[in-house]
Amino acid sequence: MSVKQEKTILIVEDEPELAEIYQTLLKQEEYTVLVAHNGKEALKTAQSKEPDLILLDLRMPVMDGVAFLEEYNIKENHPDVKVVVFSNYDMQDEIDDAYRLGAHRYVLKAWASPKELLQIVEDSLSA
Repeated sequence: MSVKQEKTILIVEDEPELAEIYQTLLKQEEYTVLVAHNGKEALKTAQSKEPDLILLDLRMPVMDGVAFLEEYNIKENHPDVKVVVFSNYDMQDEIDDAYRLGAHRYVLKAWASPKELLQIVEDSLSA
């Protein structure tokens, strides 16, 4: 079993097409991949199957990414979980909130190719 197969990544993305692209990309690299389409689903999934990394969109229905981070409480309850916020929005207050709430990285979707996303995931998991 490869090291990647031992790593679980939770994708939290409300756009099904994007979630599927990310899932396919990460599975090709032999990661175990879980998918949630909003923060509420992500909380249930992350609490039952603690992922090694969460790839988190911020703007979602039901519960957004910031509310997820507040509820999940990385710093206190899940210090070993890395969260990479992967958003379309470059708003400084959201970026600040994400880091304050324990995000490891904040990446703009438009700026990261699939190859770059894989590198970000690998770098984050080894940090």
